[in-house]
Amino acid sequence: MKVLLLCWRDSGHPEGGGSEVYLERVAEYLARQGHTVTFRTARYPGSAPSEQRNGVHYSRGGGALTVYPRAWWYMLRSERPDVVVDTQNGVPFFARMIVGAGRGGARAVLLTHHCHREQWPVAGPVLSRIGWFIESRLSPWIHRSTPYVTVSEPSAEELVDLGVDRGRITVIRNGVDVPDSVTTGDARDEGRFHLVTLSRLVPHKQIEHAMDALASVLPRHPETYLDIIGDGWWSERLRRHAEDLGVSGHVVFHGHVTEEIKHRILARADLHILPSRKEGWGLAVIEAGLHGVPTLGYRSSAGLRDSVVDGVTGVLVNSEGGLINTLGQLLEDPSRLATLGAAAQERAGTFSWQRTGAAWEELLTGLME
Repeated sequence: MKVLLLCWRDSGHPEGGGSEVYLERVAEYLARQGHTVTFRTARYPGSAPSEQRNGVHYSRGGGALTVYPRAWWYMLRSERPDVVVDTQNGVPFFARMIVGAGRGGARAVLLTHHCHREQWPVAGPVLSRIGWFIESRLSPWIHRSTPYVTVSEPSAEELVDLGVDRGRITVIRNGVDVPDSVTTGDARDEGRFHLVTLSRLVPHKQIEHAMDALASVLPRHPETYLDIIGDGWWSERLRRHAEDLGVSGHVVFHGHVTEEIKHRILARADLHILPSRKEGWGLAVIEAGLHGVPTLGYRSSAGLRDSVVDGVTGVLVNSEGGLINTLGQLLEDPSRLATLGAAAQERAGTFSWQRTGAAWEELLTGLME
């Protein structure tokens, strides 16, 4: 089976995140099963226009907006795949209109991690209206007979609200990359409390809320620190926010790090804070859970209602005030934190990319029958 995966970024992109990792792991699984897999995406500084990695052929061209027409041209002049996975990060590639049209066309699947209603405003008054129209009206109409895949039940509910038939939506959750050694407890600093965020640094991730919560607990718990793993175009604004709050000495911006360093930082953490406005799933929740680290986040972020079992593997709150209050309570109750962490670790062990990939292969091969 020849599979073409379309995504505006891959995980090597400076703004790549969990959604890109998800698609890459699916691609690698399909390649291991003997399928021919191509991942078409955008260029970025230091990237090659074409490369082979872990059995997957990466083809790159275009930038943030031009990735779309460049992908259309690529599809028109390349050998037709058997099936194409079109990733809708707000805007899809509309691949079914190019390679899926006509008799003998490729089968198409639309992958969307979550709806972007809350994120569109950052694009400006004009582009945000156009983007939301495409996502909420045009795409559901054009893909009215296309199978959808999403990563959580809350995201499936959002698609239904946009008019997508629930029967055409398959939920395939994330797996997780398990490090060679998973460490908990003994890696933590005695006498210090480590908060951690693992995220792209963009406005809708609301990392400012984690800093605000840190500032609120420092008077009673002066040995509390926040490790920020990840980078993005909002980074400088976040650094200024830390300075304005007077917590710069308690916040460490690690930027992009290797997998080994990422897991080392997670292993010493006591609590993972994910104050994102919107998540399709929240891969970082499960990565933190591998090390017995529970998550504190927002119920309204949608995907966290699936990746976090509220009150069992973490705590979900309704407001920034709730985030601040709950952090203070957890600092005062280490036994509850330990119980949440143990449950988070147990649940994290139930997820695997093998299971995710197998579900995708079953879906795609079923479309070929």
